[in-house]
Formats: sequence, C-alpha cells, structure tokens
Amino acid sequence: MTIAGKIESTIAIPDGVSVTLDGGIMKVKGPRGELSRNFAHPGIDIAVGEGVVSVSCEYPRIRDKAMVGTYLAHVRNMIRGVTVGYVYTLKIVFNHFPMKVAVKGDRVEINNYMGGHAPRYANILKGCTVKINGTDVTVEGNDIEAVGQTAANLEKATSRLGFDKRTFQDGIYIVQKSHKVKE
Repeated sequence: MTIAGKIESTIAIPDGVSVTLDGGIMKVKGPRGELSRNFAHPGIDIAVGEGVVSVSCEYPRIRDKAMVGTYLAHVRNMIRGVTVGYVYTLKIVFNHFPMKVAVKGDRVEINNYMGGHAPRYANILKGCTVKINGTDVTVEGNDIEAVGQTAANLEKATSRLGFDKRTFQDGIYIVQKSHKVKE
C-alpha cells in the first residue's frame, strides 16, 4: 500500500507462531523449530504488531521498494519454514556405472561416478537432513536457503564441464521442490 511517499506491506502471523524483533534481528518460533535473520537496513522499518509483521519505507526509491518486497518474502519463508518446512526431492541417474551415494556425517559421499575412482563430496548445511532411498534423495529442513543450497551442492558434485547433459545424463538432479508444488 502506497500513501503519499510511503510504502508499507504486511504479512499475517499464523496461530502457533511467535515473531520477535530485537535490534534488527528477527526470530520466528513455530512447531518445527526456530529461525533467525538479520533485517538491519537503513531506511527500511520493520515492526511486529498484534498478529502481523509490517515492513515500510518512507519516500522509497526503486531499490527500497524492492527491498521491502524482499524482506516480506524472507519473513514469509521463515514462517512457512517453522510451520511446514521445505522438502527438495532429487533423483540419482546413471546409465552404465552404478553410483553409490551415502550420507557420511555432515556431507554426502558419491562413489563410482562415471566409473571414477576418487569419491566426490557434497556438503550438508546446518539444519538440513538428507535421506537416500534407492535412487531418490530427499533434503528436508526449515530454512529454505539451507535446503536449496544443500540440494545445489548435490547437483554440483556430479556436474561435468564440457559434456552435453542431453547425452551424458549421469548425475543427481533436483526434480521437485515442496514450495513449488500447488497445495
């Protein structure tokens, strides 16, 4: 909503979720856990009211308007993360050399990729869990950025430069994101 030189947007806080703001650091607690994020930005004001979070900017420029929308998206993702969570589904694809994929501590170990002898590794970010069931890999967590980066680490660990993906299809690929599925 724009009122003569001011832009303000709000997002409702659902039941079972508490949001606190202390010195630019927002903490969101819900049934699945807690997330925190630094929202300190000059010119952008965030306020937590009775059942609502409002983000506003006085006399915004184009970048300030974009930042208001970005902050709203971050808050929305944090609220969804502590209530429902995020799940990325990946598929292990191989044609000739069977890949062996296993979770070892805070990283995923990929053996026998394209017949190679050296194992490849993909880091698992804090707050994410990775489950492997046959050729399906599931990455779960509350923080959308951590879940997305962990899935990207798995994809990147099996990428090969200079080879056509349409011909050499071996690898681990993201096939579904829970927040992209229509509920």
